[in-house]
Amino acid sequence: MHKIDENLLLPLPLFSKLEKEQVRTILDQASRRRFETGSAVFHEGALAERFFLLLDGTIRVIKLTADGEQITSIHIPAGQLFGIGKALGRTTYPATAVAASEVLTLSWPTDVWDKFATKYTGFATETYKMVGDRLGELNTRVVDMSTQHVEQRIARALLRLIDQSGRQVEEGIEISFPITRKDVSEMTGTTLQTVSRLLSLWEKNGLVISKRKKIIICNPHQLNILGKM
Repeated sequence: MHKIDENLLLPLPLFSKLEKEQVRTILDQASRRRFETGSAVFHEGALAERFFLLLDGTIRVIKLTADGEQITSIHIPAGQLFGIGKALGRTTYPATAVAASEVLTLSWPTDVWDKFATKYTGFATETYKMVGDRLGELNTRVVDMSTQHVEQRIARALLRLIDQSGRQVEEGIEISFPITRKDVSEMTGTTLQTVSRLLSLWEKNGLVISKRKKIIICNPHQLNILGKM
């Protein structure tokens, strides 16, 4: 296996305060693995034996409710850590991590977490900042589901996705990983029928293009207005 060039990681916030030699030392302790779309990196409740850095692709974080319903809590873009049970004071994974697209990961044994957090300047602070950002996103979603109409929730969810993982295409901004209407319904706490009805209406009005496992935002400004109405 070819070594990953440490220069590729130095711009990431997690490594930005480290020397090149320090990043090389961290990389030399990592295992690299590719996961196909739809495959689980780890499952909720499993022993958190490793933590991961997403090099490429998008991770979908899934929680199960008490009655067994599957809910997509957040999406994690490339360049971020995930599966960091140790940072949360947990010995098990709090959710299931699924490859929303083909992903490439680095991972380390959980046993080295404390050493990394103590020895490498910025590693811990950037990690906890990232955790805080995710908790903030989750809190926003809870508030949205409590106070916003369905149309607002769906509009805001799509805008968050293109902000995190959007790429410019001819028709607009495309969510860069496969996403279905069912995924959107799980993210927004609404029914598949409601999501399908709204996306079909928005497509008719030129706001989005919704195809099989693909959503393109054609008019982000108008969608932003709907999210605030």
